[in-house]
Amino acid sequence: MNVASWIVGLSLIVLTITLHTTVVVMMAFGMESRIRARIEKHTLVPQKAIPAVIGSIGFVAVALALMHGLEGVLWASAYRSLGAFDSFADASVYSLGTMITLDIPGLVLPSRLRMISALEAVNGVMLFGISTAFIFAVMQSCISLLVRRR
Repeated sequence: MNVASWIVGLSLIVLTITLHTTVVVMMAFGMESRIRARIEKHTLVPQKAIPAVIGSIGFVAVALALMHGLEGVLWASAYRSLGAFDSFADASVYSLGTMITLDIPGLVLPSRLRMISALEAVNGVMLFGISTAFIFAVMQSCISLLVRRR
């Protein structure tokens, strides 16, 4: 068992989960009143509220995609600094693939770093779970605001 791999992997998990949840909480606080105001603005014609809902969900999706990209870059930086890959591009492709548990042909880690890769896959599942739950919560909030108005 490679203790250093566990330390690096678990440290990156703590860092990325902390960053991700911070952004999600900030978006939640920032968006709640804006979504409510945009939907309630269209009290007479409910169909005009639909673009506001689509825009809100789209904004959340893009923001979360950017966060996943940033988190992948953090993992890629670790792989690169540990000498796992010759280029940052390879490290980034490997990292994003691992985060979504996709095997990238031709990119293989040295055996001493494979535990880090497994921990990144676990991290990816957690991060995408948080993102999915948040998108669902935004959708549920928008729909409940629309339904309550009727």
